[in-house]
Amino acid sequence: MDDRELIELLGRSSDSGMAELLRRYGPLIRYVITPILKNPADIEDCFSEISLKIVDKLHSFDPEKGSLKAYLTVLSRNTALNLLRRSKNSGSDTALSDSTPDLSPSPEESLLRRELYEAVRRSISLLSERDRSLFYRKYYYMQSTAQIARETGLSERAVEGRLYRLKKRLRSKLGGEGYE
Repeated sequence: MDDRELIELLGRSSDSGMAELLRRYGPLIRYVITPILKNPADIEDCFSEISLKIVDKLHSFDPEKGSLKAYLTVLSRNTALNLLRRSKNSGSDTALSDSTPDLSPSPEESLLRRELYEAVRRSISLLSERDRSLFYRKYYYMQSTAQIARETGLSERAVEGRLYRLKKRLRSKLGGEGYE
């Protein structure tokens, strides 16, 4: 069964479709969320939330834009990061008052962020497959250096050295020290 058939099955029968999707992609989802959340209870909560989001949001998946695997990876990562942010923010008991300033970005700041995002995306796309993989593992999937080393067969020191040189190269492509 390919991804298209899996999506059709989810549309017809969410129970059997979800069971097949989680059989096939459940390990990937856990692989993505575990380094972000670390706490087993949070990981299970996140996994459940992702399962619900898959059912609710699968209609927004467009196979023309990317694979189901990529869609689930991004959905899993973003859900885990949102859960992490919520858990960090829930510890603060400070109430917002009317005098609290609006911290949302101005239109100019939003434009600059989008331009920076595009510049970073272009620079990353020019990297070799191996360097791009290291970058995504460390800074997108938030994997530890030890985990990257284990899974790539490199020593931790080699991973750290490659990441250092990679950051330095990206920094120079992006225009200097201002891009951290």
